[in-house]
Amino acid sequence: MAEELTSIESIIIKAMEELGATKDNAIKTADDITKRSNRPKGLVTNTLVSLSQKGVIKRVVREKAAGYYIVKKA
Repeated sequence: MAEELTSIESIIIKAMEELGATKDNAIKTADDITKRSNRPKGLVTNTLVSLSQKGVIKRVVREKAAGYYIVKKA
């Protein structure tokens, strides 16, 4: 029942893996992911929302900027 990832979702997941955002103590911001993936910030943030809704990544609310990390492989 696993959902297939779109091409941009795969790019974002790859960027997160390269940044090491695979544990709750290694979260990365949308800015970090945007720089690593070399994609527009609006596209990255929309994709992060989509991945979060699918349960692939987790969003952690912090004081300034939210952070993200991968919780499961899709």
